[in-house]
Amino acid sequence: QVQLVESGGGLVQAGGSLTLSCEASGRTCMNCRMGWFRQAPGKEREFVAAITSIGITTYNVDSVKGRFTISRDNAKNTVYLQMNSLKPEDTAVYYCNVRVGSNNYWGQGTQVTVSS
Repeated sequence: QVQLVESGGGLVQAGGSLTLSCEASGRTCMNCRMGWFRQAPGKEREFVAAITSIGITTYNVDSVKGRFTISRDNAKNTVYLQMNSLKPEDTAVYYCNVRVGSNNYWGQGTQVTVSS
């Protein structure tokens, strides 16, 4: 089992920045893929970004290209999402995701609200 604790969400004005953090515990995450999804009201959950244990990153290019950066600290079992130039359409609940083999684990979600 993997437990995920997210932090860093909040209210920010358009053009501002936030950094989300997600710490994994309960099982070593050295070989797992860590990532972020988000879900806006009335919409399906969508992929935002992911990073492998050796630092290979993948982004939802259309939504976050050039604005979001994912990183991880393997020693701390923590993944980060640096979000810059935030837009009102980035408003959503952001969920941390960890994939270990065929198992997916989810955090409880953290709200990000971007005001115009």
